Order: sequence, then C-alpha cells, then structure tokens
Amino acid sequence: MDARLEAIKDTVLMRNPGEAEFHQAVVEVFESLGPVHDRHPEFLEAAILERLCEPERQIIFRVPWTDDSGRVQINRGFRVEFNSALGPYKGGLRFHPSVYLGIVKFLGFEQIFKNALTGMPIGGGKGGSDFDPRGRSDAEVMRFCQSFMTELYRHIGEYTDVPAGEIGVGGREIGYLFGQYKRITNRYESGVLTGKGISWGGSLVRPEATGFGTVIFTQEMLRTRGTSFDGQRVVVSGSGNVAINAVAKAQSLGAAVVACSDSSGYVVDEAGIDVALLREVKEVQRGRLKDYAERRGGVTYVDGGSVWDVDATVALPCATQNELDGAAAARLVRNGLVAVGEGANMPSTRDAVAVFQEAGVLFGPGKAANAGGVATSALEMQQNASRDSWSFEHTEERLTEIMVGIHDRCAATAEEYGEPGNYVLGANIGGFVKVADAMLAQGLI
Repeated sequence: MDARLEAIKDTVLMRNPGEAEFHQAVVEVFESLGPVHDRHPEFLEAAILERLCEPERQIIFRVPWTDDSGRVQINRGFRVEFNSALGPYKGGLRFHPSVYLGIVKFLGFEQIFKNALTGMPIGGGKGGSDFDPRGRSDAEVMRFCQSFMTELYRHIGEYTDVPAGEIGVGGREIGYLFGQYKRITNRYESGVLTGKGISWGGSLVRPEATGFGTVIFTQEMLRTRGTSFDGQRVVVSGSGNVAINAVAKAQSLGAAVVACSDSSGYVVDEAGIDVALLREVKEVQRGRLKDYAERRGGVTYVDGGSVWDVDATVALPCATQNELDGAAAARLVRNGLVAVGEGANMPSTRDAVAVFQEAGVLFGPGKAANAGGVATSALEMQQNASRDSWSFEHTEERLTEIMVGIHDRCAATAEEYGEPGNYVLGANIGGFVKVADAMLAQGLI
C-alpha cells in the first residue's frame, strides 16, 4: 500500500475498532488508490479519503415488537448514511442475526463506489437489523417492520435517503415498511423505498436485476477473451433472489448451472438447476434446498460442506460476505476456473481474490458485478418521479446498457492506470474519482 495512504488507513482502523468487515473493505480500496493520488494530489490536500471513510450520519435505534405469543422482543436497527456527494443516500436494508454496525458500515462503504459506477445520481448508504425473519409468521414480520419504520421514517425520503431490500428483506418486508411510512407521514411518496410491488410503484426487472446484472457483467468479462457463458459449467452459491436470477440468466445464455447452496448445504444437479422448482421451494414455500432435492429427484444433496467443492469454469458467489476463502479459490483454479462474478457483497476473502488474480482468472468484484440491483432501483426512482411505468423489455435493456457501461468503465480505468484486466483496481479507482471530484467541488462538508 502507498505509504501516504497507510497512515490514513491506520487511523481509520483505529477509529473503528472491532469492525472487521469494514476494515477489510477499507483496506481493499486503499490498496488501489496510490496511483490516483500521484495524479491528483488535491485529493490528499482536501482529506477526501478521511472524509470518505467517515459516514455523514450513523443512526442506531431500538426496535421493540411483540411475537405471536405476546412476548416482547427487542432488536437493534441501523442506518448508516455514508456519502451524499452524488445524490440521496441509496442502499438496502439487511435483516439477519449477524447484522451489527461493522457489517452495515462495510456495506455502506462499498455502496458508495458501486453507486458511483452506475452513472446514476445516487449516494451511498446501508441499513438493517439483527432481526431474523426466517421462521417468523407474516404477522410477526409485519409488527417488526412497522416498529422499525416508526423510527426510520424520520431519517429517509425520496430526496434524502432511499432504502431498498437486501438479505432478509424482500417484497413482503418492503410492503410492510412502505405501508407504515405512508401511514405515519400521510404521503404516498413512492420514491422513498425501492423494490416495491409492481402494482404499487415498483419496477419490472427489479427482482431479477442483481442476478441478471452479475451475469451480464461476467459475460462482458468473458467476451474480452473471446468466449461467453455458452457451454460454461457454472456453480452459484446461495439460493435466494440474487442466486435464483443469476441461475436463470446464465442458463438463458447457454450455461450449465449445476450447483447452488443455502445455509444448510448444497445441491448438485448435473442436468441443470430447475429454476421454476427452485423458485417455488425458496420463494413461495420458503423451504430449504433439501426440499428441492427431494422433489427434483436424481440430484445430490450435501448436508453442510462447501458448494465450492464442485468443479466449475465460472463461479458466481451470491450468498454473503467472505464465503469463498483462499483454499476454496485454489481448488477452483486447479479444476479449471475461468471467471468469477460476485453477486453478493465482498463474498471472496482477500486471500481468495489474490489467488484468482495471480492465476489470471477473470474476477468481477461485487461493487461492479452486482450493481444491477441498485441501478434498477434508480430506474424505479425515475419511474416514480415521472409517474411512469416501463415495460420489462425497456427496463432490461436499460439494465444491460448500465452493466456493460460499468464493465467498460472498469476495464478502461484499469488500462489507464497500467493494470489491464484488473477489475478490482478499475472499480475502486473509477468509483473513487467520480465521488472525490464531487466532494472537492462541494467544499469542506
């Protein structure tokens, strides 16, 4: 790391103790930025990095609610409004027991760069709670969401901060959150949340966007080597919204997607994952992959273990942070891996990224490869602002344009800074320069 940035990094880590994921995200970005400061010393003089690493606002609040037995439950809610240089804060809400301030800050920090790369006028933020919706009744989820929004509503707005869904927050949760916001404010402010239902302000393609976008970005990487998804053997981690739509898009491009996973284990389906059945099991019945295996027949279900034990030419990690480590990366490389497209946020550890890059594997970092979700959220905001509704085909075309643009921007930036093919460097520098220029223009705030 550049010596000038080393001191800044040490200060950031010291000021944010115990936040391992945030530390990891900061270090990964700082390692790319030395050449930028050689060309732009004004960024150092204006303390852009120090300001970028300090959220503009951090909100932590209590979320009391009652379960179906009448017992009072207490969770903790978060919203980190990280950077608004390019537009209102924009980023999802994660409901999962692992959520704490360090997770939310890592996600929000990544979101700054991701949103900048889309070319859309949106800043970076993130939020969530340590509430676990899994196994809860609809009534319990509704009561939690209403309590959560009773505090959050005062901090958000279509020109201030626009949350969306993430892990644990799907259409059901967004509906309950929006209903409570409307109830409290007495305003039908469609643009305050994205990921809404199609019949009440949502956008077509938004449910598919993150998974589709990841595959589109990965397809563009493959094209730089004269190939495509056609005929590739693909393994996807996860089996939620992002993973399911990544499977569907990859298969539509001719890939054989042979494995996916959930928190209990993974399934290997050499005939190709049955997307319709997977959707029914995971999204309608809220079941497990074991249920998929039982209904599908002729497949292998592995209880526990790692889906990265399955050979692949293309890997699409779409589950959660740090799920793919150095040992798994080395095993994939030995078995013929060609490309990795991150559908989740920082799913590959630093060791894994190093293995991929040293082996010459095409590697699309999450802040670039999974930007399709937030890009389509911005398109949803456009439709809300104009009281319009676009067709699936038009919205998917816009998503494709944005993802191809992100790929080309990352590739061109890496080339400009002397590391062609280094999408990590391209994404970090491409996003950083856009935000830094805006921060410099807006003065010391």
